[in-house]
Amino acid sequence: MTLEHLTTEQRNPASERIDGLSALEIVRLMNAEDATLAEAVGREAEPIARTIEVVAERFRGGGRLIYLGAGTSGRLGAIDAAECPPTFNTPPEMVLGLIAGGQPAMTRAVEGAEDIPESAVQDLQAVGLCAADAVLGIATSGRTPYVLAGLGFARRVGAFAIGLSCNRDSALASRCDLLIAPVVGPEVITGSTRLKAGTATKMVLNMVTTGAMVLLGKTYGNLMVDLRATNRKLVERSRRIVCQITGASESQARELLSRCDGEVKTAIVMQRWSIGADAARARIQRADGHLRKALEDHDG
Repeated sequence: MTLEHLTTEQRNPASERIDGLSALEIVRLMNAEDATLAEAVGREAEPIARTIEVVAERFRGGGRLIYLGAGTSGRLGAIDAAECPPTFNTPPEMVLGLIAGGQPAMTRAVEGAEDIPESAVQDLQAVGLCAADAVLGIATSGRTPYVLAGLGFARRVGAFAIGLSCNRDSALASRCDLLIAPVVGPEVITGSTRLKAGTATKMVLNMVTTGAMVLLGKTYGNLMVDLRATNRKLVERSRRIVCQITGASESQARELLSRCDGEVKTAIVMQRWSIGADAARARIQRADGHLRKALEDHDG
């Protein structure tokens, strides 16, 4: 499909006279356009859910999720990857974000980087891509050479290849095992896919990593019981979670956490079963990391 025929490259009738609007009118126009995004993403619920299942399966088998993209798409993948360790206490290598042009492209445009397909293969080889991994290629247009080449290479090595585009019937569809395609319509500024397409992309990535982590037992209800307390806010949140789940006082929660290196799950199981940190960790391991099962299994 040629560039001019892509949905994201079409002119948006609602914003054809945006240059004559006041600041408030611009805000209201953009807000009205953004209001359609949740529905567009919702129409892709099934492939997103399947992606979550695949990624969780790969994680359980020791594999990784590797995002691949150029420009805004690459930055969004890298941001989502960077947010997983503090939120879910995952090792940094478990979710990776690769961007065309490398690290410099995170903060400034590297012109032409997305048009060099062989660099995607080199980037994936550099991180040791293997059959146990899943690669999620993000290309709003569905035709970015860097992403297409990366997904093609992923399939050749046996990794699961997932495509994310905001255009249907794109070249991406033939390069991946599973396609997510929320069609968000023309942008407020023609072709500026950092807007609606970028927001929809972030929504999908939020679902993928959050959903996979939930399936792995990284939450208890909607509480982040596997968080890594790397700052004062997270230290306080850790204590609050222990109090909420166990009914312990703040001083008791502080004591429990100090005895298990700040591990929220461990502290909760210690309190529930009146056991030490090592025994609590063993119980959690037998429950495959799921706190609810570790708390309810009397035979643990």
